[in-house]
Amino acid sequence: MKIGIIKETKTPVDNRVALSPEQVAMLQHNFPDSEFYVQSSDIRAYSDDEYRSLGVKVVDSVDNCDVLFGIKEATKESLIPNKHYFFFGHIAKMQEYNRSLLQDMMKKNITFSDYEYLVDDNNQRVCAFGWWAGVVGVYYTLRGYGLRTGKYSLPKPDIKFTLEKLKQALREVELPAIKVLVTGNGRVSQGAQYVLEAIGATRLYHDEYLQLSEVERISYCVVDVDGLVKRKDGKDFSFADFTKNPHEYESNFFRWAKTSDLFVSAHFWAPEAPVYLSEEDLKNSEMRIKMIGDVTCDIMGSIKSTVRPSTHAEPYYDYNPVTAKEEAAFSSDNNITVMAVDTCPNALAIDTSAYFGDMLIKHVFEPLLKGEKSSVIERSTILNDGRLTDRFSYLTDFAKE
Repeated sequence: MKIGIIKETKTPVDNRVALSPEQVAMLQHNFPDSEFYVQSSDIRAYSDDEYRSLGVKVVDSVDNCDVLFGIKEATKESLIPNKHYFFFGHIAKMQEYNRSLLQDMMKKNITFSDYEYLVDDNNQRVCAFGWWAGVVGVYYTLRGYGLRTGKYSLPKPDIKFTLEKLKQALREVELPAIKVLVTGNGRVSQGAQYVLEAIGATRLYHDEYLQLSEVERISYCVVDVDGLVKRKDGKDFSFADFTKNPHEYESNFFRWAKTSDLFVSAHFWAPEAPVYLSEEDLKNSEMRIKMIGDVTCDIMGSIKSTVRPSTHAEPYYDYNPVTAKEEAAFSSDNNITVMAVDTCPNALAIDTSAYFGDMLIKHVFEPLLKGEKSSVIERSTILNDGRLTDRFSYLTDFAKE
């Protein structure tokens, strides 16, 4: 089998890669009957020479490979017919902007497996960047608060930025005594909590956080969905009931907005669930939050100030609560500054690539190279030789339109 690591072709650029140089070298050693090729790239966090130094073949074309691995969606122009591709497709939820990509893969008889749907028998994802999104999301949010207030300065991550450098940068500045709200309790939230713990932030629990107007040092509180919504009829919250009947619930969020300085959004939200911060909430005179890090980046979703995603090059913009419009970042003290980078893990491309590669080796490369049947790969496969698999047959009409 010939394996190719493709260069990233999507804009804005992504510096991550499916396998680090050490990981490719290890696979070459463990599977000598297979061949590995890395497509030359000048944007990757690992340089071509770093691969070459470990004996990895770096090539301009991967046409000879059987299976191709990227990170973000490949452009239609770069797709090679009759190959098996792995990348994050953003197709299976019928994302309109990638409809033509799906159609093109079907025309080219491509087999396509989507990382997002690499799940175990319990439908839990086995290859994901969520924890890292929370880590970077907190850093970007704290950096934005420093830029907004002028109280401290944190460096902008470069292509070789790492988790250790991130923590060191935070420890070297004197962070003000602010209150940070973190929502959710999944991987994204856990990544955010990890950073706050690493820099010595004080964790407060619900009642104490709500009652304290001011704190002596940077402090944070983690609130899951049971603290964000309430039943309209006043009955007790039930997660099972909320999942089944979200229309019977309303937001209970504003009590947190009145007592927080920073808000790191790390919760899962579905369109049928209540909106946490409406346009009316955002212009309420009691709204204390002036910096929002929307790590989950639901555009005009649970937080109406998230009017668009931002980029690593320009992570911030302001939301004017009076006009409900976007304005230039840090342009007015009356505005709310938003961080909504939707590819946060790319800021730590070296760490996240190695982390992701470890998971891929275990759940994808080893069964693939051993010729074993893999239910994990099978569940993630949207197209087989250009035809929708049974699991994703609901995309039939979407693909035809």
